Amino acid sequence: MWRRLLPVAVGLSFVLAACGSASVGHSSAEVGGDWTRFGYDAARHNAGPAKTGITSANVGKLRRQRVTLDGTVDASPIYLRGVKIHGASRDAFFVTTSYGRTIAVDAASGSILWRFTPSSYSSLAGTYRITNSTPVADSNRKFIYAASPDGRVHKLSVASGAEARGWPVRVTLLPQREKLGTSLNYARGLVLIGTGGYVGDQPPYQGHVVAINASTGRIAHVWNSLCSNVHRLLNPSGCAHSDSAIWARSGVVVVPGSGHLLVATGNGAFDGKRNWGDSALMLTSNASGLLHNWTPRNQASLESGDVDLGSTAPALIGGYAVQGGKDGKLRLLNLSHLGGRLGATGGELQTVTAPGGAEVFTAPAVSGKRLFVATDSGLDCYILSGGRLHLSWHRSRGGTSPVVAGGLLYAYNGSLNVYAPSTGKLLASFNTGGSAHWSSPIVTDGRVAVPEGNANDHRTTGVLDIFRLP
Repeated sequence: MWRRLLPVAVGLSFVLAACGSASVGHSSAEVGGDWTRFGYDAARHNAGPAKTGITSANVGKLRRQRVTLDGTVDASPIYLRGVKIHGASRDAFFVTTSYGRTIAVDAASGSILWRFTPSSYSSLAGTYRITNSTPVADSNRKFIYAASPDGRVHKLSVASGAEARGWPVRVTLLPQREKLGTSLNYARGLVLIGTGGYVGDQPPYQGHVVAINASTGRIAHVWNSLCSNVHRLLNPSGCAHSDSAIWARSGVVVVPGSGHLLVATGNGAFDGKRNWGDSALMLTSNASGLLHNWTPRNQASLESGDVDLGSTAPALIGGYAVQGGKDGKLRLLNLSHLGGRLGATGGELQTVTAPGGAEVFTAPAVSGKRLFVATDSGLDCYILSGGRLHLSWHRSRGGTSPVVAGGLLYAYNGSLNVYAPSTGKLLASFNTGGSAHWSSPIVTDGRVAVPEGNANDHRTTGVLDIFRLP
């Protein structure tokens, strides 16, 4: 049944909620289309379609449907419009739960269309081995790729959820230590994923990037951030160093045009030759080699103090990259060469304070010359002008990774908050009653979808909230 909920809002009408089995009509404003991956595009701009059907005039009319899932989604959904599922054309959200179950949800009704459960599920459910990975859609819209905490990447049929022949692909030799926590990406026929470690940083593990041929399911290249002279999946105990996780929400960022790959690493050894801890790194487009690095001069201090640079990935704005970190700073880097000579340290162009001076665990959103960064302590908008970042506005209410879509800024912190991007004015706020950890919203076709829950609670249930125009 539908029931009325009072929104926490600025001049909002009532918000409606329903159980996942309720039937709801298609959106009256189907504008926007596919949202195929975390960050919307391969560059992880977190800037979605220019028009979504949701505007400052009608955002207060959004109605919420609460879809109950058999798993916690501590990640973000993706969305495909008008794809064939079980023989019918449907708009669908796709999510991966913390124990690797991938679920297709009818965007119009909230009903479950199919679920894929990896063979390892029953042995891992309830344990520390989780994933926070967001799936990615193939460019042909016939398959999606999803990670599971057994260390494998799956290729699933959009139409049925069935696994493609020749898959899954094993991307770590020690899934007990190497976590698949980053969002998957897709570029130039390659599926891209980074690896990290679990809470507590129990060795041995190494951060690495794996590029998988999407057609054949064969690993094209592996780049290891420790023992980088080894170009294959490492047995972690076979490298003298541990850690240097690639664990940011964005995972692997693809530079438009060149196709080069950007990642950031966490605490680990750095020598500028074979070990690349606490660095922002540019790889070739197929992850076969390292091109450039930016490593802070105080890398050793960051490493010893557990102050990961790689808590967030590089954000692309203009001809620059912005690298945050757990030290509460944002550094503006020259995108063409990051810090300068390969193996050197320093070379940043500017350093500014992150919102509230807090640790940055989120992926920024970039729209034109505006950079939006959220932390637990606030939400800031910076404007890039004259090769410098200038603070435009600050709000004390923070959140997870923000997104810009349809001319509005969305941020989630247990409430879905909607702002005017140019001024930071709060336009609407919807209290979901849930918890926020890594999940962030997507907005398209008159709908907003955001999961609730924290994978570290080790639950096997969860919620997907779908807000829609009536």
